[in-house]
Amino acid sequence: MADPTYSPPKVWTNDTENGGKFASINRPTAGAREEKELPAGDHDFQLYSLATPNGVKASVMLEELLEAGHDGAEYDAWTIDISSGAQFGSGFVGVNPNSKIPALLDRTGAEPLRVFESGAILMHLAEKFGAFLPTDRTRAEVLSWLFWQIGSAPFIGGGFGHFYAYAPEKYEYPINRYAMETKRLFDVADRRLADSEFLGGADYTIADIAAFPWLAPFVEGTIYNEAKTFLSIEEYENVARWVKAIAQRPAVRRGRIVTKVWGDEDTQLRERHSSQDFDGKAI
Repeated sequence: MADPTYSPPKVWTNDTENGGKFASINRPTAGAREEKELPAGDHDFQLYSLATPNGVKASVMLEELLEAGHDGAEYDAWTIDISSGAQFGSGFVGVNPNSKIPALLDRTGAEPLRVFESGAILMHLAEKFGAFLPTDRTRAEVLSWLFWQIGSAPFIGGGFGHFYAYAPEKYEYPINRYAMETKRLFDVADRRLADSEFLGGADYTIADIAAFPWLAPFVEGTIYNEAKTFLSIEEYENVARWVKAIAQRPAVRRGRIVTKVWGDEDTQLRERHSSQDFDGKAI
């Protein structure tokens, strides 16, 4: 239902007292808020992230490359605590001026190369290592599904997730609006996966690496409170089959806990510097 007390002003001004869970860090401006250098390790790739759906894409991709034998993909991973505003430190803003995780620093060349936005990171690594992105005519299909996911995430996270789980007050219209869109997106994926083993076709690609971290938590019931029940996610049997298959991949199991800072201690890995860091972890 609508809020009868609100009428949009002629000119919008920021209201930090009514911004919900993330009101203390959300502002309508960009740029650094404090001087803070980023940590750096010995490997060519430095990943700055948090194990949110978008963050998991990058760590899974790097672990998949290592699993496939690409030793040059070794990386250091560092947690960026977005709930405390760490993404607004000057070092991180230097790697990602949009202040969102994940961000990657590629030091394989003469000069360090920054790569930000999860889809760009996946494409950069896929092209650099010649993996998980076909070069034949199926490339267009894979890229179409990759960008389908990139375009869909704001409706699921900032739309449904925010208004259903995080907004300070519950309103029927935005919840219904974004619940409908989230279910429609699941239906799109379910119909595709009824005819194809993976989103891009017969092979596992960056399209699956991008979509899995967003769709899997709904199937598993681990995101946005009771969202699995609310959205009747059990209806999407083909998505469930796909989620189950991908979740069993060793690289995915590892990548999902990199820069994870919640849950049981043995499912967290706040920093990652070598494969030995996974010893003793529940993966």
